[in-house]
Amino acid sequence: MTKYLVVRSAATGAASVSNQLIDTYLAELGEDAVVVERNLDTAPVPHINSGSLVGIGRAAPVGDTMTDASFEARELQDTLIAEVMDADVLVIGLPIYNFGLPSTLKSWFDYVLRAGTTFQYTEQGPEGLVKKTKAIVAQSRAGKYDDDAGVIFGMPHLKGLLGFMGVTDVEVVTAEGMAFGPEAAASAIADAKAAIAKLA
Repeated sequence: MTKYLVVRSAATGAASVSNQLIDTYLAELGEDAVVVERNLDTAPVPHINSGSLVGIGRAAPVGDTMTDASFEARELQDTLIAEVMDADVLVIGLPIYNFGLPSTLKSWFDYVLRAGTTFQYTEQGPEGLVKKTKAIVAQSRAGKYDDDAGVIFGMPHLKGLLGFMGVTDVEVVTAEGMAFGPEAAASAIADAKAAIAKLA
């Protein structure tokens, strides 16, 4: 039995290319797959603010500084982290917005990355604690970019965040050039769907 955590972050619902790629991947999974979905469009993780920061900032928050907002944030964080720790595979939708991650996806990482729980600091530097977990990333973007050219677009940022918590086995499928006309977009989507289906 393989457990999958699906994290959708597109703001365009069923029209989203990244969501279409995720759906293609899920359709290829076997009957023994257990899938948990976290849709950051319909149920966004709140951005960090002064009320939530105390609750989510460490493995053991200081009780006398906790407010109602802090306790609510902590409860949500514990739920999100439990979903990650229980998964064998993370399936993450990554539509590129203004060259970066959707803010909803960044907020999810802000809650999931907790010192002492999903990573820790050692004398040798930070160590990820989410081990033996792999990630499948369904990326979509209007233009065409070189992720290895040194410009910090969404994918290097995402891989950095995943790696920080120990997820280094990352497979990426990209549908790009969505703004290059209907034919180019359709071809790119078809190629990406074929590629992600093979990963299931």
